[in-house]
Amino acid sequence: MIKTVTEPYLVDAMSFTEAEARILEEMQPYMSGEFTVSDIKRVRFSDTFFNETGDRYYKAKLYFITLDEKSGTEKKTAVNMLVQASLLKEAVEIVEAEMNKTMVDYTLASVNETAIMDVFKYSAESQSKTGE
Repeated sequence: MIKTVTEPYLVDAMSFTEAEARILEEMQPYMSGEFTVSDIKRVRFSDTFFNETGDRYYKAKLYFITLDEKSGTEKKTAVNMLVQASLLKEAVEIVEAEMNKTMVDYTLASVNETAIMDVFKYSAESQSKTGE
């Protein structure tokens, strides 16, 4: 029996080719039979916060607030961050703890659970295996 499974993964890669090679490399030990990468999309996260005990990934949308010195008005710049946590409340706490380490004025607009199954971070070892 053939079973089709679609799962999203996040890969730190410089190109779609590198991303596909890394996914195949990372998933090979867990797969038997045919395995294909059906779609690759570019996504931008300005920062990622990993938590060893977290089993879910959350997308946090923040607005950085800066002052336009010429006009004297506030300017909001939207940024997305990826947070690994077990619960929504924990994800919010992680973002706030990390942002408190900075001098940036910000507003936390939203935190939503994503469907991301795992994150494959960049490593020099994986880079040398793909030959790029």
